Amino acid sequence: MFKKILSTLLIIGSTVASITCAESTGSGSKHPLIIAHRGASAYLPEHTLEAKAMAYAMRPDYIEQDLVLSKDNHLIVMHDIYLDSTTNVADVFPGRAREDGHYYTIDFTLEELKKLQVSEAFTIGENGPQAKYPNRFPLWKSSFQLSTFEEELELIQGLNKSLGYEIGIYPEIKKPYFHHWEGRDIAAEALQTLKEYGYTDKQQKVFLQCFDAEELQRIKFELMPALGLDLSLVQLIAATSWGEKLVEVDGTLQNYDYDWMLERGGLRKIANYADGIGPWYPMLIEIEDGQPRANNVVRRAHRRDLQVHPYTFRADPAQLPEQFESFNQFLHFAAYQLRVDGIFTDQPDQAVNYLSRPRPRKAEY
Repeated sequence: MFKKILSTLLIIGSTVASITCAESTGSGSKHPLIIAHRGASAYLPEHTLEAKAMAYAMRPDYIEQDLVLSKDNHLIVMHDIYLDSTTNVADVFPGRAREDGHYYTIDFTLEELKKLQVSEAFTIGENGPQAKYPNRFPLWKSSFQLSTFEEELELIQGLNKSLGYEIGIYPEIKKPYFHHWEGRDIAAEALQTLKEYGYTDKQQKVFLQCFDAEELQRIKFELMPALGLDLSLVQLIAATSWGEKLVEVDGTLQNYDYDWMLERGGLRKIANYADGIGPWYPMLIEIEDGQPRANNVVRRAHRRDLQVHPYTFRADPAQLPEQFESFNQFLHFAAYQLRVDGIFTDQPDQAVNYLSRPRPRKAEY
């Protein structure tokens, strides 16, 4: 089935092959880098190989991979350390949840994970699973499964070879603090795999991202030198309330404080170990008289030679910020008013289509 889907998606790709994507990076790019967020996740279940093949056909600059570890130490491409909201794990392995009710990827072997069916992201309501994005691919239709980091790298590198393109990768190390608690070193595993597949320095099209500042510094100053690597690193920035990282303070767990990153001196500190930042896009915007305008974050980052790759740009009507009438207007604002260097988007085809045009004299929506 996957071969049939892949063949179809590559045919789709021929319809956008005439689009020329900018290959340069940094604030001087012809347009911001387009990063396929979890693949073509607006159209197929996120992080499946099918979603990555479809994203590839849309010709973004980079395709994202979120990484977590399995029980037998395989790097699994999925967004969370839990299996609850994208697979049928509760049906296949009842009773395997931890006390908190979650099914953790790290508690299952690769063989077991391959038995799971992957679907669109969902929440559990009174009437059973409810799609997180109702207008996307229907829940539990067709057949999708989890994949390893190696499988995805081989897919992208294989397509780069067979089609002659150079689409890059953008892996994220998910919750390294949790993996350390479990006695695992996910950062070391990810770096070793990247090295084995030829990603060794900034000449290759790879960004490595993480929400964990201390882990990124460990990667920069300890792990990469030991492996002879010099990759571009991106510090992801979260709202403190999200709990992207937990820390122990006086014997209790608390959310890591991300506020310092955008406060005075924060970007200077980040520039000592990272090449870019990945903020949530509202962190770059202020509203004046009901109209969005750029705050000074991008300008301050560029002064520190940091690239800015905000997340996540979605065209779904319910996800479009109320200040914008269309997705193209949102993209135009990011490219020509915020002047970001890259964007994460669930709809890479729409971003490529709009941002690959010559810069318009005025917004074209």
